Amino acid sequence: MDAYALEAKEKMNKCIENLKGSLSTLRTGRASPAMLNGIEVDYYGSPTPINQISSITVPEPRQLLIKPYDKNDVKNIITAINASDLGLNPINEGLQIRLMIPALTEDRRKDIVKQAHKYAEEAKVAVRNVRRDYMDVIKIDDSYSEDLLKRGQDDIQKVTDEACKDIDLVLSEKEKEIMAI
Repeated sequence: MDAYALEAKEKMNKCIENLKGSLSTLRTGRASPAMLNGIEVDYYGSPTPINQISSITVPEPRQLLIKPYDKNDVKNIITAINASDLGLNPINEGLQIRLMIPALTEDRRKDIVKQAHKYAEEAKVAVRNVRRDYMDVIKIDDSYSEDLLKRGQDDIQKVTDEACKDIDLVLSEKEKEIMAI
């Protein structure tokens, strides 16, 4: 396989990993500490990810338990969770915060699936941008003959097709997870 195609494959794999990270923040009806990844708490004047100032555990399938390392951060964490778009109601238990994850309605599940499709489309656009960039690099490279140029472009296209199939596979798995009751 062409060296440029291998580089492109590596970058496309990063796009897929980024997609997996984005999909992990979506609610699926059961508790996951990854749900809180996008939330930042005002920690002594600077925004800090919630998982850096507290431990997050899953005591039951539909519960998250957040234990701040500093008891003074409880109010800031509650404020950050309320400001997020998760739609969860934190329960202050003194030194810890309990999040009850309600069961998702069918309409809410469909909305979350639409969000997952949006993330997948963004990943496909990123993969196509990588393809375009490497196609341009190959065309500019003077060391490529016409045959090598064609073979390199074919290799990059194959890598792109594989990446798009992987994105579709990741999306379908997440969709099944979201729609499962």
